[in-house]
Amino acid sequence: MVLKELVLTNLKRVMDPELNINVVDLGLIYDVDFPEEGKALITMTLTTPGCPLHDSIVSGVKYCIEELEEFSSVDVNLVWEPAWTPENMTPEGNRLLRG
Repeated sequence: MVLKELVLTNLKRVMDPELNINVVDLGLIYDVDFPEEGKALITMTLTTPGCPLHDSIVSGVKYCIEELEEFSSVDVNLVWEPAWTPENMTPEGNRLLRG
């Protein structure tokens, strides 16, 4: 579990530029898995399928984890089911959204 916490903490550096809230507190990260030693698989979504910053956010997630010495490869699995809703947000995400 410590490795998952490390990944999630590092992913808080990846911001949704439109909302200025990180992908973890927005509830965009659905799962963090380690299929093999040195590999990470991040399952995530975006707030909308037509998000204009799709590539930027997904690339940010990938590069953020690749920076960690524990990983030699990272795959990002972008899914649309279940669809993101504001209920996915953490209490901190809700606080940030309401200002």
